Amino acid sequence: MQMLINYTISDYAKFKSAFDADNEDRRNNGLSLLQLWREDGSSAWALFDLHDAKKARDYLDGAAGAFNSQAGVSAVSAHTLETA
Repeated sequence: MQMLINYTISDYAKFKSAFDADNEDRRNNGLSLLQLWREDGSSAWALFDLHDAKKARDYLDGAAGAFNSQAGVSAVSAHTLETA
């Protein structure tokens, strides 16, 4: 199972710095980064291997708020995906 997250951001450099610093928290909450993409200057996409869907959702709904604030994230859209 994987999770694809779209982040609406204000500044990619600020986002990337905070994103890298948040790696351990994400991993501790069931998300292992597979790929990160940048789309224009206002959007970033991250594909994660999802080890614990409930833990990851709880993290995104709670503790990730601190990351979002530090990273300049104004919106997050997360999608859980399974291989068909």
